[in-house]
Amino acid sequence: MFKGLIGKKIGMTQIFDETGVAIPVTLIEAGPCYVTQVRTPEKEGYLAVQLGYDEVKPKRLTGGEMGHLKRNNLDLPPMRFLREFRTKTAEVKEGDQVTVSVFGIGERVDVIGTSKGKGFAGGVKRYHFRGGPKTHGQSDRLRGPGSRSSTTTPGRVYKGSRGAGHMGDDRVTAQSLKVVLVDAERNLIGVRGAVPGARGGLVLINEARKQ
Repeated sequence: MFKGLIGKKIGMTQIFDETGVAIPVTLIEAGPCYVTQVRTPEKEGYLAVQLGYDEVKPKRLTGGEMGHLKRNNLDLPPMRFLREFRTKTAEVKEGDQVTVSVFGIGERVDVIGTSKGKGFAGGVKRYHFRGGPKTHGQSDRLRGPGSRSSTTTPGRVYKGSRGAGHMGDDRVTAQSLKVVLVDAERNLIGVRGAVPGARGGLVLINEARKQ
């Protein structure tokens, strides 16, 4: 059975189990999503399901995007987000609706989101560099990176070396989060722990690869 959803992060809260222990929970408003395309090994070379989410006014989409949703007499509503999910068994067809009810309490899911952007950050914040000495004559290198390369050979900084630069705003996956709440009426799903991104950010919920 195909298990995948697109949603928006609402925020964090806590719930209490039978013994009174507080459980940190992230609430996600997920779905309802529509199956906009099913990719097959015979045609595309791999198996995947494309979902659409977040209905918008038709004028918000281009003609090509609207044509994609109207092809094969699908007559799907205009949707802002289209995302693809790789799967081993696609037991859905184009036009089907997918809701939070596909997941059950106790299941494990992977949640993919875009981490918060931090702008340009130094080595101490970005990679936890130790920094320079605080005393013994040191005055202006407290948060400096230190030596950046070797001597005459190679005489340069290797590509990919850790250092200052843009931090955050990356695709991040939180793996094997436990589902602790499913509310089909309000399209809510709650997972234990934190998920990447800011409140209101787009997230993808997938069946956990590591069970």
